[in-house]
Amino acid sequence: MSPGVLSYANHRYPVEVISHCVWLYFRFPLSFREVEELMLERGVIVSYETIRRWCLKFGQAYANALRRRRPQPGDKWHLDEVSIKINGVQKYLWRAVDADGNVLDIPVQNRRDKAAAKRFFRRLLTATGRVPRVVITDKLRSYQAAHREVMPSAEHRSHKGLNNRAENSHQPTRQRERAMKGFRSVGGAQRFLSAFTGISPHFRPHRHLMTAGRHRFEMSVRFTIWNHITSSTSLLAAA
Repeated sequence: MSPGVLSYANHRYPVEVISHCVWLYFRFPLSFREVEELMLERGVIVSYETIRRWCLKFGQAYANALRRRRPQPGDKWHLDEVSIKINGVQKYLWRAVDADGNVLDIPVQNRRDKAAAKRFFRRLLTATGRVPRVVITDKLRSYQAAHREVMPSAEHRSHKGLNNRAENSHQPTRQRERAMKGFRSVGGAQRFLSAFTGISPHFRPHRHLMTAGRHRFEMSVRFTIWNHITSSTSLLAAA
C-alpha cells in the first residue's frame, strides 16, 4: 500500500492522531494501554482496542512505504537466528541485515535446519532481487549447506565474531518481546515484526556516530519523511 492509496476514510480521528499512535507503539516498548494513557494525557480520548486496530491496518503500510525509500541493500549480508517462545512453543527467528544494519528480512520458522535455511535464502533473493557479494553467518552448518545450493556465487564467511551486526540487530526485538510478554501466535509475531522492523529502525540513526546537532537534523529529516508517507503533519503542529 503506497501513500497515494492510503485511505483514512470512515475514521473518526484525524490522520495526525492515528499516525502518532502507530509511531508510539512501534517506536517505543509500549503496550496499547500505555499508548492510550499517553494520548489521554494530551487530551485525546481513544481506546487501546482502537489503537490496536490502527496498528494492524496502517503499521505494515507505513513500514512498506519507509522501506521503499531506503537505498538498495549493500552487497554484504549478515545472517543470524535466535530461538523465541511463541505461546510456549520454541520457534526460530531468522534475520538478515546489510552492512548498514538495515533489516532485509525477518521470518519466523519452526526449525533451523537446512530446509529452513534454504527457504530463508530464497526469501531474501526474492525480496531484494539481487545476490550478495558476501554472506556472513555464525557456524550453524545449515547455512553452509543452503549456501552451496541457493547462492553458491556469494562468498560465505562463517565466524561467530564477524556476525555482531546481525546479533545486535536482535536487541530491539528482544526488548519488545519482553515488553509484550511474548508472542501469542506465529502469524501475530510475523505481522508485528514485519511492521516493527520497517518503522523502528527509521527512528534509530547511529546516534553514537553523530554530534548532537547532526542527530537533531537527521531526526527532523526522518520525521518529515514519516509525515509525508503517513499524509500527516506532526501532532504538535496540529495541536
